[in-house]
Amino acid sequence: MKSAFRLVALSTLLATIPATTSNGDGCPALAERFPTKVFYPSNDVYEYENAEFWSNTQLLDPACIFRPSSAKDVSDGIKILDAASGKFAIRGGGHMGIKGANNIDDGILMVMSNLTHMSVSADKKTLSVGPGYRFSDVYPFLQQYDLTVGGARLGPVGVPGILLAGGINFYGNQFGFSADQVTRYEVVLADGKIVEATKCKNTDLFWALKGGSSNFGVVTRFDMNTIPSKKVWAGIYTVEQQYLPQFLEATANYSSAITDPLSHIVPAVIPVPSGSDINYIGAVILFYDSDTVTYPRCFEAFTSLPNIGNTLDFKTVDEFTIETGAAVVPHINDMFATGTVVGKTYDQLLQGIRIINDTFFDALPALYAVVPPAAISVIQLDWQPIGSLWMAASAANGIGGNALGLDPKKGVYLAYAEVVEWFDSEHDEAVEAWVISTTNAINKATHAAGLHDHFNYMGDAAGFQTVYPGYGAANEAKLLSISRKYDPTRIFQTLLPGGFKIGS
Repeated sequence: MKSAFRLVALSTLLATIPATTSNGDGCPALAERFPTKVFYPSNDVYEYENAEFWSNTQLLDPACIFRPSSAKDVSDGIKILDAASGKFAIRGGGHMGIKGANNIDDGILMVMSNLTHMSVSADKKTLSVGPGYRFSDVYPFLQQYDLTVGGARLGPVGVPGILLAGGINFYGNQFGFSADQVTRYEVVLADGKIVEATKCKNTDLFWALKGGSSNFGVVTRFDMNTIPSKKVWAGIYTVEQQYLPQFLEATANYSSAITDPLSHIVPAVIPVPSGSDINYIGAVILFYDSDTVTYPRCFEAFTSLPNIGNTLDFKTVDEFTIETGAAVVPHINDMFATGTVVGKTYDQLLQGIRIINDTFFDALPALYAVVPPAAISVIQLDWQPIGSLWMAASAANGIGGNALGLDPKKGVYLAYAEVVEWFDSEHDEAVEAWVISTTNAINKATHAAGLHDHFNYMGDAAGFQTVYPGYGAANEAKLLSISRKYDPTRIFQTLLPGGFKIGS
């Protein structure tokens, strides 16, 4: 009876909403239904939630903020917003630094801050976690059980963003992408229905959420396979400029022959301005899933180089992601961009690495000419190798893989990330123009060398880049079909404008 009364009340409320509205006109209807969960500017909760973003790039001015505390709240909220034609954004962990991806001017910002269920199953094999968490919350919770998951490599990254983007992670050579390790999603669909997606139920939706982002619904719970983990051997190994040629060779050496599934690397080259000069260092994140083995042979090409910094030691995943998370600075401006080269041999991969490295850093003086080095916090170029072990693990996830469309016949995918972080918003346009120009130059050079691949990893992609064409035509068409099935009125394409849209 109570449920029936609520449906009647909601129907009455929806009937009062005018057909023609502006972006923020869903706010009054939401506030009437949720008087303690909708907040306006000048309210302390509004001010707090609207600052809970990793990057200043996302600081916008929503008309109101809706903070649901259950899947039912999300369901009712989606129905109200649909009826009001109110545009909205959704923020989980708030880490994606693309303007408008998880915030909105004038519309409704739905924040997942109170969807914070987290538990481990009785057999300790499954983590259930809500979208309001960051992995800096998840890892210490799991550590008490000597467990972890294949989530973000930086603690501050939010749960939903990486799991819906695919998720490059420490355990990829064992278990594939982070999304491959998700066994169940609880999803609010465009019509407000709350459904589960598993390998046995709504299997097309289950597949689409593994790389398809926010095009299909609002995920209100993720279930993930846990991984036993007391400690791992991990750290950051840093070399000075004179050893950078060998550092790049070590990157190609590891990437061309990934045979140890316990390993993962993230090499980076970082400029360090010194007066009118620019020096460079090479810093590699080394991860090895063992609490007994040190300096495994697969890392020897790196660890044989003389170092100027070495934090390698046994530590928990929580401890290590605190360490790696300190490398990026919150609450400043940032921009990432990505791209991929593929190769089957050491020589091909080394050629791709050198092309990317040289093109990126040869362009650096042009950036410093318009943005003072003192205004820049971080510039770096990262590489992330995805080889046959990784792709085989993805294919073994129980449903024949994910939406990302990687093809092991092409060889090793070497996804790179360009990272620029700066202090003053006055430099936003100059930095964006430089990143676009530099990325285009890299793509042109890798195309000319026959090494370019269209795969753009969503977790590092810029707003000017495309993602779904890189999944392959068949997967892109399949994602579009699934989107139309579960969201026939295109709520998550039109009313939710931020992020990467399928079929846009």
